[in-house]
Amino acid sequence: MTTLFISDLHLSPDNQPLIQITVDFLNTQTKGIDALYLLGDVFNTWLGDDIVPIEFEPLIAQLQQLHQSGIKTYLMVGNRDFMMGKHFAERCECELIDEPAIIDLYGVKTLLIHGDSLCTDDVSYQRYRRQTRNKFLQWCFLHLPVRYRQRISNKIKQKSREQKQYKSAVIMDVNQFEVGRVMQQFDVQYMIHGHTHRPAIHAFTLANKPAYRIVLGDWEDKISVLKCSDYQFELIDHRISKSDSVLRIS
Repeated sequence: MTTLFISDLHLSPDNQPLIQITVDFLNTQTKGIDALYLLGDVFNTWLGDDIVPIEFEPLIAQLQQLHQSGIKTYLMVGNRDFMMGKHFAERCECELIDEPAIIDLYGVKTLLIHGDSLCTDDVSYQRYRRQTRNKFLQWCFLHLPVRYRQRISNKIKQKSREQKQYKSAVIMDVNQFEVGRVMQQFDVQYMIHGHTHRPAIHAFTLANKPAYRIVLGDWEDKISVLKCSDYQFELIDHRISKSDSVLRIS
């Protein structure tokens, strides 16, 4: 029994090699697994389910094939593709899940989240996040002509790049107090998330009990995947050592 977790692929129509790496991974590395979770930022930009670039068709077909082979696949939106909706998920034969999501991972109660909501030290970003998650504003955006949506998206990304030049790495990382607060709120000892592009398995103490936060890595030209079974979690990423990549489940 195995479940895979990936996030932050940041796929775009102009990066065909990365799309192909993703399709090849889904075709060759998912044999016999129980489920696949895509925890946000699968796409670098998402302007609406009515605008799906033709370059993503091989990925869509591969996700459909996973469903047909009996593998359950779940999609969660991130800070880049938060406009992704049920229509696209249904087309891919995936289930769109809200965050935070609680799952039973082989007997381990686990919290799934994209991760950007944990970066509470970045006050300006959290303000932006609240605005972009507003359902009325999203409805208005989706009813704009394509060229206007693209223009707005380009301006947001440009502003984000400019702001990052003046933000420290600490501010853009998760806030550990917020991590603990959320985990206690949902009564979990395990959390899996992406967003920060800092793959690692963090061990700490929460309410006098051992707790773990597993951070998924982003994809560039190499894969990053969390492989979970009933006896261990293994974070496969070229940036972390083998000794730091395995968490045994008692």
